[in-house]
Formats: sequence, C-alpha cells, structure tokens
Amino acid sequence: MPTTDASSVVATRSPVLEIESGALGFGDRTLWRDLDLRIEPGEFLAVLGSNGSGKTSLLRTILGMQRLDAGEARLLGGPIRGGDRRIGYIPQQKILPPGTPLRGRDLVALGVDGHRFGIPVSRSADRARVAELISSVGADAYADRPVGLLSGGEQQRLRVAQALAGDPVLLLCDEPLLSLDLQNQRAVSELIDRRRREHDTAVVFVTHDVNPVLGLVDRVLYLAGGRFREGTPDEVLRSDVLTELYGTPVEVIRSGGRVIVIGGQEHAHHAEVVA
Repeated sequence: MPTTDASSVVATRSPVLEIESGALGFGDRTLWRDLDLRIEPGEFLAVLGSNGSGKTSLLRTILGMQRLDAGEARLLGGPIRGGDRRIGYIPQQKILPPGTPLRGRDLVALGVDGHRFGIPVSRSADRARVAELISSVGADAYADRPVGLLSGGEQQRLRVAQALAGDPVLLLCDEPLLSLDLQNQRAVSELIDRRRREHDTAVVFVTHDVNPVLGLVDRVLYLAGGRFREGTPDEVLRSDVLTELYGTPVEVIRSGGRVIVIGGQEHAHHAEVVA
C-alpha cells in the first residue's frame, strides 16, 4: 500500500486564509501591494512593521471591515464577510475604567450572545459556554468581579476567552500584549498558542515586539514603506533584508534568544532597540 509523506499531506490541506495580489492604500499612499499570503491551519504568523505600515488595516481587511483596492481575500475558500464568527479577534490591551458596569463573565458573554439582535436572553447553554471559556483561560477566580477592578493581565485573559466564543478557525491578535508585564505577556501568549496547538486554529499576530512570541512564530510578514517581506523569522529578521526593505542601514543582532535591532526610532517596533 503506498505511503504518504508529511510534505504531501501539508500540500493538500486547505488554507484558512488566502490573499492574492492584495493591494491597499489611502489616497496616493500605498500601504502594500501585490501581497500573496496563504495561512494554513495551526500556523502562527507574526505581522511586523512601523506605525502606519498597514498592520491594523490588514486585520480590518481580514475582518471584512475594509475592502482591498485590488486583489482578493478568502476565508476557507470563500469570500470574507463582516461579522464572520469563524474569525476571533483579540484587541489591544486597554484598561477598562473602575466604574465599567460589567463583570468578568459579562465581558465573555458578549462573545457568546453579543452577535444576536435584541436584548440578550440568558440561556443555560450560553451560561455553560461562558463558564467553559472562563475556565479555559484560568479566570474562574475573578469572573464575578467588576472588570474595572481587574488587572490588565486579568482583563486580557477575559478578552482571549471572548475571542474564542465562536470556536474560530482564525484568531486575529492586534497588539494583545501591549502594556502587559513580562509575566502576563507570557501567560496571554501561552493561551493563544495552546488554542493553536489543541484546535489547529491559525493565528495572525500583529505586534511591535516579536520577542515574547518569537519561539511560537512560524512565519513573519514584515510591512514597511509600501513593500513587504515574508518568510521564517530567520529569513526576514536579518540586517540585509531590513536594510533593503527600509532603504537605510539597519542592523539585526540575536542575543540571548532575543532579536535586537540597531537603528533609528522608525525601526523600534518589533524588537528591543539599542540606540
């Protein structure tokens, strides 16, 4: 009986997300063009680039909130539509104020029933799903506390749970570690990676600092000046590649498992920068 090697199995898998000849810009300014991107189930893609390079616009395109100027984007082989629950979204960490009239479990519940029209109706299945999600991110101890009294890390764990409510095949993360300390960066990164490993969920992770997730990343998409580079971290995070991409000298050093970029402030978005 013929055998099938691992490479041929991967080649026949249907991609979760495809962008073909994608282009996007504002007025006369091009964010990126001729972007061909294919993301497989369970793959972790880090999106890097300076402010204004089009990272968030890429997420908005995948969410169906923004149309490409040219090209095509597909989710599981079909057109992308806004509000598709097969896509989960984790926003930037923004501390909710103390007076926010929500408990932790209420925040998670918005991911379970917030897509329905009208006044949310408490259903036993929904309550069970909320409880399951809260437990999956280790938030049982503070689920009934007001979200405004929770720490940034606790709030972000709940946002991860909310993003997983629709059992997504693709998880979009927009700077989810921003303003978190190292311990909480590690905890939130591990939650995202566990979802990827256990459910084969693809991850698109926008970040200004790749170091907290460097060991998890399969590929990097680097956006800069209307151009891009895509490949493994070792292929993209190199002095010659970034120098060519920016059109100015940039030096990349690897030290102690971290990526260090030596250059101007424009490059201070994906690694520890030494002036």
